[in-house]
Amino acid sequence: MSVIRRSIPSTFHALVLVLLAALVGSPPASAQDLLIRGGTVLTITSGDLPNTDVLIRNGKIAEIGQNLTAPQGVRVIDAQGRFVMPGLLDSHSHMGIDRGINEGSRSVVPEVRIADVIKHDDPAFFTALAGGITTIHTMHGSANTIGGQNETIKLKWGRPWEDMVIEEAPMTLKLALGENVRRSSVDDPTRYPRSRSGVAEVLRESFQQARNYMAAWEKYEADKAAWDRANRGNRGLAPLPPKRDLTLEALADALNGSSILRVHGYRADEMAMVMEVANEFNIKPGVFEHALDAYKIAPEVARNGWATSVFADSWGYKIEAYEAIPYKMLIHYEHGVRTSINSDSAERVRRLFQEAARGVKYGGLPENECLKMITINAAMDLGIEDMVGSIEVGKDGDIAIFSHYPLHTAARVEMTIIEGEIFFDRSQTDVLATWTLEPEGGKERP
Repeated sequence: MSVIRRSIPSTFHALVLVLLAALVGSPPASAQDLLIRGGTVLTITSGDLPNTDVLIRNGKIAEIGQNLTAPQGVRVIDAQGRFVMPGLLDSHSHMGIDRGINEGSRSVVPEVRIADVIKHDDPAFFTALAGGITTIHTMHGSANTIGGQNETIKLKWGRPWEDMVIEEAPMTLKLALGENVRRSSVDDPTRYPRSRSGVAEVLRESFQQARNYMAAWEKYEADKAAWDRANRGNRGLAPLPPKRDLTLEALADALNGSSILRVHGYRADEMAMVMEVANEFNIKPGVFEHALDAYKIAPEVARNGWATSVFADSWGYKIEAYEAIPYKMLIHYEHGVRTSINSDSAERVRRLFQEAARGVKYGGLPENECLKMITINAAMDLGIEDMVGSIEVGKDGDIAIFSHYPLHTAARVEMTIIEGEIFFDRSQTDVLATWTLEPEGGKERP
């Protein structure tokens, strides 16, 4: 009887809670809930939607439509007269790296990891947020033929770096070609390789060693399985596994398709060489970084399935860059090469949307194609297009709200949102007008 008496109030309370939840009609609001109301939504993948609302619940885009109702307690952002687009991605950055951009002692160091040296409080993260950037791919430099494992992070300013890392993002591996690898600016370099043919040899030798390493492990697994079946673990010596090698493990990830090659390259002939090596080892297509001369081999790049991540209009700053042209984005687009625009800079990153506008200036690229180059194309380069890069139900609530159409000269970012949380709000941070206003009475400010 005592047990029954205790169960009655529990059942009653449970029924009351169910009824209350039904009356409320939705779960309570969290810090990652927002309703962005009345803006022109640039979905990137499904056209532009005027006077449209975007509801974010638990950090994900839950609804897109007109006249949506804000659930109880959900903050409403008035975006009327504004332009709402997915948060921008910079797929080639070196921000947030604390003394780890290059391990230059050897030419092949794929075992080193950017994740080990991320500086979570880099002020450049905040200025990037002011430019609508929500995700960056922070990378090793171009001093090595094979330079290490990069990291894809969200700019959650003020949080520890562990909260920034996108765990679902595939590993990417930095490779490089040209003058930087060969140390052309060093008078007496002692590190191999010194020639472009040497760079090709280093790539082939490295991937062949990784292939042998994979074969050794496959043989061990087969021998171990056969030994288990024959001995049931009761007698005899089990086969010994190969010695673990972190360098070859990282290269094996490229061979088995679990990592994405990101290849710094300027010259068309060197990029063509990399595609040949990748085909020899059945490595899936990657991304050419900067790719200044890739326009010369755009049909070949497209046919091999490689993408490019380019400067909008930087060229002529060294010999390798003399034959670059500002129309490369147009040529890539016309030949079907997926192209993104990167900053490679802690300063240029805050105006990446203006860099995208140069695609219209140089050759008249369709405007939405220019916007793709700083959103969904970059997301595809990083293997995270199912999470970010467009405004679609189910994707992360990463949003940039602009004062004007993003490719307009006067456009500026008013608010940057990551997974439903506001990380930049110009109304709370813009003090420039206060600094520059004429003081009352014409007196100088103290």
